[in-house]
Amino acid sequence: MRRETQVLICPDCQRLHGLDLEACETCGSTTLICRLGEVECRSCGSVRPARSDSLVGLELSTPPGLSGLSAEVEAALNRVLGRA
Repeated sequence: MRRETQVLICPDCQRLHGLDLEACETCGSTTLICRLGEVECRSCGSVRPARSDSLVGLELSTPPGLSGLSAEVEAALNRVLGRA
């Protein structure tokens, strides 16, 4: 990740210094992935919330009374199971 954005870098280039990559706060690894508002370290499994400024432009349709991921999961289950 670089500036809270996931980027792909070939293995040879990953060995170079000065790429300005973010590192895991727990183990120092730069093998981070960002998904569903969280940043996870592929080396040690540490998870932290993504910074809110990295989520700008991310909009989820949320039924009244529910929020975030739980609403998305419920909507997906309703579509798959044919519920109204």
